[in-house]
Amino acid sequence: MERRVGTVSRGIRCPIIREGDNLPDIVVNSVLEAAKYEGFELRDRDVISVTESVVARAQGNYASVDDIAADVKEKLGGETIGVIFPILSRNRFAICLRGIAKGAKKVVLMLSYPSDEVGNALLTYDQLDEAGVNPYSDVLTLEKYRELFGDNKHEFTGVDYVQYYADLITGAGAEVEVIFANQAKTILKYADCILNCDIHTRVRTKRILMENGAKVVCSLDDILTAPINGSGYNVRYGLLGSNKSTEDQIKLFPRECQDMVEEVQVKIMELTGKHVEVMVYGDGAFKDPQGKIWELADPVVSPAFTKGLIGTPNELKLKYLADNDFKDLSGVALKEAISNAIKEKEGNLVGNMASQGTTPRQLTDLIGSLCDLTSGSGDKGTPVVLVQGYFDNFTD
Repeated sequence: MERRVGTVSRGIRCPIIREGDNLPDIVVNSVLEAAKYEGFELRDRDVISVTESVVARAQGNYASVDDIAADVKEKLGGETIGVIFPILSRNRFAICLRGIAKGAKKVVLMLSYPSDEVGNALLTYDQLDEAGVNPYSDVLTLEKYRELFGDNKHEFTGVDYVQYYADLITGAGAEVEVIFANQAKTILKYADCILNCDIHTRVRTKRILMENGAKVVCSLDDILTAPINGSGYNVRYGLLGSNKSTEDQIKLFPRECQDMVEEVQVKIMELTGKHVEVMVYGDGAFKDPQGKIWELADPVVSPAFTKGLIGTPNELKLKYLADNDFKDLSGVALKEAISNAIKEKEGNLVGNMASQGTTPRQLTDLIGSLCDLTSGSGDKGTPVVLVQGYFDNFTD
């Protein structure tokens, strides 16, 4: 019988994960129990995805504000620190900023504008145009910013992040100065010990600062790369990918978890005979058209995945074939022609016009985005997502 359904994404309910739990067993058992109770079967090349949050929780990968402060003070000197290009987030950055401020006597906070790196807006380009401000060259003091634009609250959160961040810094015991600029080297007029907090542009920012005379430059991935007083840590990503756990504690991005995904893959094979792929996922990589927010605040979508998820899709565009190569066919003849084209397609379609318009992204980024949307970020209780049929095509 011909299959009538393509890709299916299922959120899998799991127990609440605690530090020290055997996560591979929980993931495997939860998927198999869901299959039993919901009446579906696992197939080869299904993808089992586990959200990074429960991986880090099982690892106990937590750190406190004081741990952050100690590492910042050690690496940046504890005097005046330039903190540049942070994202505007109560969950992602605010608690980190408290720790940073506790490790300094003064913080010069340099915010990018009109928005942060992931699209959270302080202003609109229309506001800049009306005020005659050039964001590529103009440096604004806090006084000038308020004079031109007044209070600006985030569209979705209702928070004035400029005031919120300034208050966090002073509340942690440090002096604060706020400026607005988009050229990294601007901060060197105010401080020579810099913590650049951008995520995806951090390597370039650090290079520019060092080339222009900074004394010390750290990125967020240089902080908490080793335990501080027994804290959690992340050798590769440091504070990147962290988020708020409690008012005084963060959960870091999970440490090395390649063994975990491979263990789940092996256990599923032993119990079902099916070869599934397994990955850990965090933020999806997509942009909200209303709020203009680019979702990816983690350093990567997937920090660990099995080998079958390496690469990019190799797909033909059905509508291109129907409108061009087989435009004179219809019905059964059209279906057969397209099916044959798919069966005979080359192993690498790069440069082939019939593949134009297919999504040229890593498989883990595409599947991770699907999983992030499926699991949500609230109270669904589905930290594991099972994706079936993702690698199917029109002929399967």
